[in-house]
Amino acid sequence: MSLHIVFVEPEIPPNTGNIARTCAATGTTLHLVKPLGFNIDDKSLKRAGLDYWQYVDVEVHESLDDFMAKYGDRRLFLATTKGGRIYTEHAYQDGDMFLFGKETAGLPRDFIAEHEDTAIRIPMSADTRLRSLNLANCANIILFEALRQLNFPGLK
Repeated sequence: MSLHIVFVEPEIPPNTGNIARTCAATGTTLHLVKPLGFNIDDKSLKRAGLDYWQYVDVEVHESLDDFMAKYGDRRLFLATTKGGRIYTEHAYQDGDMFLFGKETAGLPRDFIAEHEDTAIRIPMSADTRLRSLNLANCANIILFEALRQLNFPGLK
């Protein structure tokens, strides 16, 4: 098993490319939920992931409903500015899945409401100019906390 990063309807190719590189380096599975705001063959996506793509375990899902039909029984953590608990307040386990919404809108509000108990957030300034952190950066912050808790399995 491994940890899983799930980008739901990502829009910006370099964000996905950057997290793909992290997934390759950590043995994390990357899930991309359509519609995507780019073609998977997009040059900027490939450039951001450099030559790591061959090492990334990627699953593409046609919709959030399709993803949930396959993985809805797993432990899901929704990264959102609307999360009730800080991401460090959970004890993560092998196999956990971390969902991140699209850059311009995040995850659907009704979906967050359905999973309110596992909606997590990264603490940020109350300054209203800061809507959220970069998507790839958020995924890295939360992934590395989970890896730390698990004692960085399989990593040197």
